[in-house]
Amino acid sequence: MEPKKNPKSDVSRNSSIYFAVGLALMLAVTYLSINYKTHNKSDIALDSLNLDDELDEEIPITEQIITPPPPPPPPPAAPEIIEVVEDEEEVEETVIESTETEMDTEIVEVEEVEVEEVEEDIEVPFSVIENVAVFPGCEKKKGNTAKKACMNEKVNKFINKKFNTDLASDLGLPPGKKRIFVAFKVDKSGNITSINARGPHPGLEKEAKRVIGLLPKMKPGRQRGKAVVMPFSIPIVFQVQD
Repeated sequence: MEPKKNPKSDVSRNSSIYFAVGLALMLAVTYLSINYKTHNKSDIALDSLNLDDELDEEIPITEQIITPPPPPPPPPAAPEIIEVVEDEEEVEETVIESTETEMDTEIVEVEEVEVEEVEEDIEVPFSVIENVAVFPGCEKKKGNTAKKACMNEKVNKFINKKFNTDLASDLGLPPGKKRIFVAFKVDKSGNITSINARGPHPGLEKEAKRVIGLLPKMKPGRQRGKAVVMPFSIPIVFQVQD
């Protein structure tokens, strides 16, 4: 039995295609309606700026003052009449002689000038000097060692004899052992020079210098056959009683 309807006139045959096209159109209309923007014409102000009035600046007209030139200086005064006086005095001219010698001038020979050698004061310590200074009374001692020992003994005896030991109590020093260090030099002539003392009181130092200054003249020390300066030092020790 054949169907009564024509298959080409069936509406439901392309329904899915129509649905998809309709859905796409709806989505497009929705997207355009959401993104559509409108502006209120009353909120937009169209102002114009006219700069012609501000650019036209009025420049004041100033008057140029012309300064008159300064008056000319007064004419110079007339010079005084100068009387010309004849110079009757004769001026002697100074003649400067030349210092250059002529070819014919004889040259005087200069004699040789002798330069005197100045001997320096050489100091040689007491411990290393070749020939020690000899104290009076030690001349018969043989050898440098014996003469050194003799000089130490003689100087100590001289100090013990001449030093005022009662001076310590007069100065009010406390009891006990007092020590004064004395240094001096025996020069090339055998004299005592450059005396220095260091002690517990200036009065004791003064007394030590006085005693050393009383030492007799000695035979000077010698080094390599020449008289030299010999330094010498010795301590002065004494006891202050209660």
